[in-house]
Amino acid sequence: MDTIQIKDKLFTISIGREEIQKEVKRVADEINRDLEGQNPLFLSVLNGSFMFTADLMKYITIPCEVSFVKLASYQGVSSTGTIKEVIGINEDLTNRTVVIVEDIVDTGLTMQRLLETLGTRNPKEIRIATLLLKPDKLKVELDIKYIAMKIPNDFIVGYGLDYDGFGRNYPDIYTVVP
Repeated sequence: MDTIQIKDKLFTISIGREEIQKEVKRVADEINRDLEGQNPLFLSVLNGSFMFTADLMKYITIPCEVSFVKLASYQGVSSTGTIKEVIGINEDLTNRTVVIVEDIVDTGLTMQRLLETLGTRNPKEIRIATLLLKPDKLKVELDIKYIAMKIPNDFIVGYGLDYDGFGRNYPDIYTVVP
């Protein structure tokens, strides 16, 4: 499908599933190389990163653990920049290498708050792996070690990303048609 309709918006394909998979594998290869021998904890940020995490883990060959965290911050089509709540971190992070797996970093405010929250649990190191980065929208400086793709500041859906809860199921990424 080259175009899809979700609610009141029309979207056209912007990143195909083959390109997504190629970049996910590249990121996994970098993580495998960098974190060999460390048994990292991958902390997947729900809901958006579920597809990225599932595909990324298929290519991770080092011993590791996976857990999931849910942050409440998005409303409609834009981030509120405020984490209302962090749900689901039951693991002891003390002296662990933690890799946050995120679907998209735009302003960076939510990620900054998550880093602050996780930092209070004494991890050895926190690394960020994001499927998508909107560099023109960043409001804070973040050290993002693993970036699959940089994209313009467009509204997108698919591959885990949604519009009011819809569109996460598509294997491609679509950009809104103005």
